[in-house]
Amino acid sequence: MAGCRLAGSWDKDVTAAEVTGMTEVLLAVGTRKGLFIGRRRGGGWEFDASPCFNAQAIYSVAIDTRGGRTRLLAGGDSAHWGPSVFHSDDLGRTWTEPAKPAVRFPQDTGASLERVWQLHPAAGEPDVVYAGTEPAALYRSEDRGESFELVRPLWEHPTRSRWVPGGGGEGLHTVLTDRRDPRAVTVAVSTAGVFRTTDGGASWTPSNSGVSAVFLPDPNPEFGQCVHKVTRDAADPDRLYLQNHWGVYRSDDAGAHWTDIGAGLPSTFGFAAAAHPHRADTAYVFPINADADRVPADHRCRVYRTTDAGESWEPLSAGLPQEDHYGTVLRDALCTDDADPAGVYFGNRNGEVFASADDGDSWRQLASHLPDVLCMRAAVVG
Repeated sequence: MAGCRLAGSWDKDVTAAEVTGMTEVLLAVGTRKGLFIGRRRGGGWEFDASPCFNAQAIYSVAIDTRGGRTRLLAGGDSAHWGPSVFHSDDLGRTWTEPAKPAVRFPQDTGASLERVWQLHPAAGEPDVVYAGTEPAALYRSEDRGESFELVRPLWEHPTRSRWVPGGGGEGLHTVLTDRRDPRAVTVAVSTAGVFRTTDGGASWTPSNSGVSAVFLPDPNPEFGQCVHKVTRDAADPDRLYLQNHWGVYRSDDAGAHWTDIGAGLPSTFGFAAAAHPHRADTAYVFPINADADRVPADHRCRVYRTTDAGESWEPLSAGLPQEDHYGTVLRDALCTDDADPAGVYFGNRNGEVFASADDGDSWRQLASHLPDVLCMRAAVVG
């Protein structure tokens, strides 16, 4: 198949509707040097011959299927032109960049955009998309990601002057919305921790009770935790799973309090966390040896799954490499699709992509020798 491009027509006069009709699952793989798009038809996978945004780092990607209209969003970072947000309405064949920057800091903030870490289509609001950025800020779009406005109350939060960048920068990397109430939004920042609003962003509360910050003199601060990722349970919207810089946690009250659920894992350090799209109490993590040894725990390529909300964990490795392995999985490089049984996917800094079509029970390798994988999203699109 032909590679992606920023303008042009479909190859061989294939229309977007025809491709959507014969496509089951779309997998978007953001790497250090471009966005690779795979499509599963029946039992087989095909990847485009060349990446979109060649030589650009893709730090965030979203597949928005709300309202029966599929839109892809990508947060690119050109070494020459800087960061931008692109969108595609034809499954990644062509892309549009707004004439004016979609995400930019107002002049009075004195800040400039480093990159877009997160793109999140909001639950319950068909045209709303949130963007999380570095420096750590939240932006809101009401036109499906074509333009964004800064959510000022979080940017002006009284604790902001004491937020400290993590090893990868000061990024707002997680946005969760609640299908029951569009005013309820949860975000996570490295290294400021979890913050919540229940009034549509007018006010924000740190929500880190029970989450440890082992690197601080006070290991249990109100804020300042190095939260790596947060994901929401499929059945209970108040149940959240959190992968911390040391520690895996669960909240049963929408993030107000957290309980350690790391027992049974070979390491509680890691970056990624993903929830099953349909099954209650089911989530996935990829344990890393240590913050000073960022390779898979015990040098083994394994995803760990819980089916009882963290009371126990099981390693999933059927079909994965069995020899010593050193591919680190970053915070947005583990994801699920919305199929049933669910597809589960991860990519690593070795440039390998693995997929499961049976909730994680068995795996196959989809790609190798890619640039290091930064983020992944998958969805049923036809």
